Amino acid sequence: MANPIKVGTSAPDFTLKDQNQQEFALASLKGKKKVVLCFYPLDWSPVCTTENTCFTNDLPKFTAADAEVLGVSRDSTWSHKAWAEKLGLKHRLLADMKLEVAGKFGLARPDGFSERATVVIGKDGVVKFVKVQEVKTARNDEEILAALKSA
Repeated sequence: MANPIKVGTSAPDFTLKDQNQQEFALASLKGKKKVVLCFYPLDWSPVCTTENTCFTNDLPKFTAADAEVLGVSRDSTWSHKAWAEKLGLKHRLLADMKLEVAGKFGLARPDGFSERATVVIGKDGVVKFVKVQEVKTARNDEEILAALKSA
């Protein structure tokens, strides 16, 4: 089991490429938007596909909560791009191929994947909510949106 980052901790900064080969730095949103980091094991897997489709469907709710949703997995930018195009995903997918970011957040698994976990970061850069769940269980967007209200 991972030893996830604690609520109240400053989120470690990172830079990763997204499905469009664009670099994304977490620091770029500090003071501007809340952030929902959605760590997941693999593109193309059933639960991850369902979840990420739900994120896209619920994107207006996340936008209304002044939040940016970011999917993070060990998949390559190329896999992310093909998967996003196939599913019509509208949120950014970040390629953490060496699990460096998952490691910084205490969410890297010994089997070479990340936990299925959600980390909500406030505009102040502080972690407001963390939930690690069973790998085969999809997360609940309503729970994340509730966490954003108090973030």
